[in-house]
Amino acid sequence: MPTLEVMCSLIGWLCLYSLFCCTFTKRGPEWNCRLVTLSHGVLIVLLTAYVVFIDGPWPLTHAGTENTELQVSALAICLGYFFFDIGWCVCYSTEGPVMLAHHAASILGILLALLLGESGCETCAVIFGSEITNPLLQTRWFLRQVGLYDSLLGDAVDLLFILLFATVRVGVGTVMFYCELTSPRTSVIMKLGGVVMYGLAWVFMVDIARFCYKKSIAKYKRWIENHKLKKINSQKLDGHSDKSG
Repeated sequence: MPTLEVMCSLIGWLCLYSLFCCTFTKRGPEWNCRLVTLSHGVLIVLLTAYVVFIDGPWPLTHAGTENTELQVSALAICLGYFFFDIGWCVCYSTEGPVMLAHHAASILGILLALLLGESGCETCAVIFGSEITNPLLQTRWFLRQVGLYDSLLGDAVDLLFILLFATVRVGVGTVMFYCELTSPRTSVIMKLGGVVMYGLAWVFMVDIARFCYKKSIAKYKRWIENHKLKKINSQKLDGHSDKSG
């Protein structure tokens, strides 16, 4: 268990949060915390992408194998962040039970992989799939704060987030889940952890589907209203032209 690496990671994220707090003094704590979350999302996606796709081994065929040094480092960095984030969320009471359950499950999963010394490759793959949409989620929040969410950029961020979540986290995640369950090397406790994470992914997917439905209906109603307004304005303009003639 790389306790020192995890502690250094936690201290690093706390220092980054403090730096953001000192830099953006006019912003609230959530703004600065989300900047840390965005930084972690970008860093861990790049790191786990290298671990999964370049350094190896391939998680779909080597689930349950012994951890490599790079996998351990990636997991330690991620674990330190999750300790920071769940502590912040509890302190400020900003997240609901589902997100807190996701954080707790992530912490337990990473801890198990580090304590057992195995299943690092599939754990890094799960982290990659979970965090690849995180920068988009944070971008969406920042767009709301600066008043740019109700724009083409906001729609593009939402669309990309939905596509990535559905294809990577649910689509590829289903394949990863099957490979982990059928792997003879993966321990039972790690398989149970996989069940929990996969179940949470579907909970989020259902919420996203509801969001898509509500946003589509709202946009359709707005389009109908704009179409009616244009028609009324056109009729008024035609009537004014007739009177002038």
